Amino acid sequence: MPPSPASRHAVHVEGVGVYRAGRWILKDVDWTVPSGACVAVLGPNGSGKSTLTRVISGYLWPTEGEVEVLGERFGEVNIHELRESLRLVQPTGMAEPDAEMTALDVAITGAFGTVGLYAAIGDDLRAEALRLLEAVGLHAAIRTPYRNLSSGERIRCLMARAMVRKPRLLLLDEPTSGLDLLAREQVLATIESLHAEPDPPTVVLITHHLEELPPAVSHVVVLQDGRVAAQGAPEDVLTSALLSEVYHCPLEVVRSDGRFYSRVSPGAWASLLARSGRP
Repeated sequence: MPPSPASRHAVHVEGVGVYRAGRWILKDVDWTVPSGACVAVLGPNGSGKSTLTRVISGYLWPTEGEVEVLGERFGEVNIHELRESLRLVQPTGMAEPDAEMTALDVAITGAFGTVGLYAAIGDDLRAEALRLLEAVGLHAAIRTPYRNLSSGERIRCLMARAMVRKPRLLLLDEPTSGLDLLAREQVLATIESLHAEPDPPTVVLITHHLEELPPAVSHVVVLQDGRVAAQGAPEDVLTSALLSEVYHCPLEVVRSDGRFYSRVSPGAWASLLARSGRP
């Protein structure tokens, strides 16, 4: 059964908790994502960001709570069919594309949900893959083998691949992890451009860093130790006081041109190194 196209919410979780190895990885999470929005899940290591992503994508069943994705309630929907309408992009996925395939062929595989090409390719599909590669700034690399793409180019190629089937929900799990400044900015520009396309998918961006939130982000949920520390519009949530508490670090939040940045004074470094507990 396909997900309901009329749902106002792409994601709705209520009282969600995940208990593993004697502790709560997530607890009492309430969160709603409007359809078509670009939102972010922010928090330090171990805060539960990736766990929440796995729950939303149906790869991890919550211990408690209700989960509704694209208008369908978990427990009442075929998860495999639901995943046809969502895509998860990670720097290192569960299945890597064939290293010898060109960027164009990798993008095309998104139409089949495979890591290789095992079916005939129509002109319309090839044209759409080309259009998306151009949209993410990879037109010059369409014939480049995947193994020869830089880390940033690979992520943008995978984002084009994810969009070929026009998903209604796009989950980006730390897509800028390990990238240099230029590659990071190119990935953020890609998120912004994909969100600006006609009838864009709902985008959920998972990240550690304020600097990795593009201006398109209209809602942020901040996680701390598996619980929601705050959520709402970025300008309301991303405050120096809140994030200093969440990251256990005295920091200052600065906003410029629709983006947010964090600064830590070197004068605070000695006190951070002196702490014997969590950083």
